[in-house]
Amino acid sequence: MLKTVHIAALASLLVLTACGADPAPEPVEQIIVREPGAAPVATAADDPDSALLAEGKAAFANCSACHTLEQGAANGAGPNLFGIVGKAAGSVTGFGYSDALKASGITWTAAELDSYIADPAAKIPGTTMVAGAIADQGKRQAVIAYIESVSAN
Repeated sequence: MLKTVHIAALASLLVLTACGADPAPEPVEQIIVREPGAAPVATAADDPDSALLAEGKAAFANCSACHTLEQGAANGAGPNLFGIVGKAAGSVTGFGYSDALKASGITWTAAELDSYIADPAAKIPGTTMVAGAIADQGKRQAVIAYIESVSAN
């Protein structure tokens, strides 16, 4: 009896598998038609900067646990980074910086941000930013480009 149940179950499985199998979809060719005189639509492949900014925005999601990036937004566990490029380290109003960061004498350029984000404690011993280091140079550059682009708008 048990053998009959197994055979019936196996037969049912084979029937369901055969009935439910869809062939793989074929590639679809797309033709884009524009009105005469209309400007072409840019894609990420056409604009590598937009791909870099998209990568930076995605990577900044990790930073947003501590930092805000909107003009006039409150500081979080870290300072608001809107407009940070070109500012002196430790100068965002209302944020309690470590003495080490305030005394660093750094003006935040893309290069200074890059080395700080790579390893905050090595760049400024005594900093209170103990999390958030980004080891990948490409990802750091994307985050910095994103911060600069948001601040510029």
